[in-house]
Amino acid sequence: MTTTLRPTTPEQRGPGGARSRSYEVCVNSRPVGAVDLATDHRFGPAAGRIVRLAIDERDRHRGRGTVAALAAEEVLRGWGCTRIELSVDAGAAVGLGLAAALGYTERNRNMAKTLTAAPRLPEGSEGRRMTEAEYTGWREASRAAYMQDWTDRGVPAEQARAKAEADDRTLLPDGAATAGALLRVLIHEGTVVGTLWVALRDGGPDTPGAYVFDVEVVPAQRGRGHGRSLMLLAEAEALAHGARTLGLNVFAGNTPALRLYESLGYVPTAYHLYKPLL
Repeated sequence: MTTTLRPTTPEQRGPGGARSRSYEVCVNSRPVGAVDLATDHRFGPAAGRIVRLAIDERDRHRGRGTVAALAAEEVLRGWGCTRIELSVDAGAAVGLGLAAALGYTERNRNMAKTLTAAPRLPEGSEGRRMTEAEYTGWREASRAAYMQDWTDRGVPAEQARAKAEADDRTLLPDGAATAGALLRVLIHEGTVVGTLWVALRDGGPDTPGAYVFDVEVVPAQRGRGHGRSLMLLAEAEALAHGARTLGLNVFAGNTPALRLYESLGYVPTAYHLYKPLL
């Protein structure tokens, strides 16, 4: 049997080399599923994305998804993509298994927690607003670390820089005065020990009411439990501003952070994977 992708829509072109197109997955010309492909808007035309891959229920467990994914990779190679991106819901065991079998590597995952009662910070710890002067130094260091996280996980430096700058424009357009941006400093016994950035959101029932974009312990203060205190502060701030769910991102390989989030009750909601297209 021959599995092919048959276009169902004209190819769409956009600014900066953006491309997208939808296909039917066909076996001997019989439709058995669908694939949507696009270049990744975060990284530019060199990064392709499988936006959606679905196989009809009666045709599952026959290798159709594997062949369709490989065919999608060939299409993206033809577009000039050198890397492919893929996001899979945490509950999609089949999709995660398929991605692993095809050589995709986890770059990061989203996690979330339902908030109930506001936690108390450890004795001697308290949070306060970040000052304008503190914001300047914090943002420069945070952006540099963010870029490094991406480049350490397969993203070329220029793409990581462009993403960091775009995220700044989108998420912090007015700097420390950006509406919905909760920028906090954690103090322990009079000493600054960490910083926190939580953003309030209103994206619908499937979107966390608040999101932790950055949590950082001062290097000299690490290993003393302040990371947990920062997350407790994040939960308290989110609840105080009306949020009932708190989301976050953790990069693969950051085992201490992952263990901390798991111990606090955060669970994965989506995995983000990538694969070089050689």
